[in-house]
Amino acid sequence: MLAPRLPQSKSYLKITGLPYIQPSGLTLTSKDITNYLKNSNLFENITLAAQPRVIKASPKSDMAIIWIDIWDTQSGSKMKILINHSFNYDRSIATIRGTNMNPGVPQCHNCWKWDHAIFACKAHGFKYQKCSGPYKIKNHRDMAWCCKVNFKLNLS
Repeated sequence: MLAPRLPQSKSYLKITGLPYIQPSGLTLTSKDITNYLKNSNLFENITLAAQPRVIKASPKSDMAIIWIDIWDTQSGSKMKILINHSFNYDRSIATIRGTNMNPGVPQCHNCWKWDHAIFACKAHGFKYQKCSGPYKIKNHRDMAWCCKVNFKLNLS
């Protein structure tokens, strides 16, 4: 039997103030951020809802913006604790800010993953966003078991 738990929603945060190129000469990766957050006291009771996304602040900038999605209560209590906190990362001071859902981070409309647009997609074939089936939206009703029965379903 599963234990009852509170309903959860996602909260969206961004971390600023970190260099995109690290002192080692390598670029900052989502794995670096994930490892740091797992070992940080500030993120002790925080669960990531997705891999952090690291992008350059602008094409000519040497700074990074890290987008993180966390599982939160419906009131956003965990997000409220983190917003405007600063922490040391290597030789830099990072600041956590609240944000809307994934602003400025491209999502591919071919494979539905983040950090690239459809013209840069390396996936072989399409994936439908609602069920990840290997077909385009216009063929979904004919091909997918999840929508064959429900003809009233709005697919757009």
